[in-house]
Amino acid sequence: MVKSSTKQDWESYWGSKDRAEEVYSNEYRIARNLEIAGIRAGASVLEVGAGTGRDSIPLADAGAIVYQLDYSFESLRLIRQRISNYANIHPVGGDTFCLPFYDNTFDVVFHQGLLEHFRKPEAGRMLDEQVRVLKPGGLLLVDVPQRYHPYTVMKHILIAIGKWFAGWERSFSFPELNKLLRAHGLQPVHRYGEWMVPGLCYRVLREIGKSIGVRLPLYPPGIPVIKTIRQVIRFKLLNTRLPLYTGISIGIVAKK
Repeated sequence: MVKSSTKQDWESYWGSKDRAEEVYSNEYRIARNLEIAGIRAGASVLEVGAGTGRDSIPLADAGAIVYQLDYSFESLRLIRQRISNYANIHPVGGDTFCLPFYDNTFDVVFHQGLLEHFRKPEAGRMLDEQVRVLKPGGLLLVDVPQRYHPYTVMKHILIAIGKWFAGWERSFSFPELNKLLRAHGLQPVHRYGEWMVPGLCYRVLREIGKSIGVRLPLYPPGIPVIKTIRQVIRFKLLNTRLPLYTGISIGIVAKK
């Protein structure tokens, strides 16, 4: 049987979370890289497969008009918990293959943690639909798992034994992602990679702890000076090509 990532997988995953804060956050990665790529003030933004919606909250804080789309009822429940004070964030239940928006609607469309859950034909259809609702000259950001990482090996083992939380998932190399976006008529303008924080070893340890009834904090406590030094070094290296081939995630911002 061909494995897949299903709506039931996501309802189960998001349904197991009482609050968005129980999930590791990437919220400043998206905003930081869209700013580098040239997002304009007051942009209209669509986040597809929004999950907790946290990735686009910093964009709303900066004045963007944000639509957060997901097909999971449990995802939308988590989103609504966070946006009660935001008049410029609009949660939408919808299908990524048939977005409920007119052509050329948004200045920015992005997704993080979505494309990898579809095989090539479906992924192509999904990208076409996102390009359709993007304005000419608008920006599409695609953020996916990077292939050459120990996480990839662990993930495929868990998929093989039916223990992967999302059912099925693949990974990408940077050249592969770059080629894919160009094939859909987009011009890459910015690329980035990101390392896992906290690291894989701590995350695995935390999951083992949960299985035996020991709950470790989402982020490990540490010595403030050391954490600051590591953060400074990490941000300096993010501006190099190194994380494109060693990080947990890669992303490309491309122009229509």
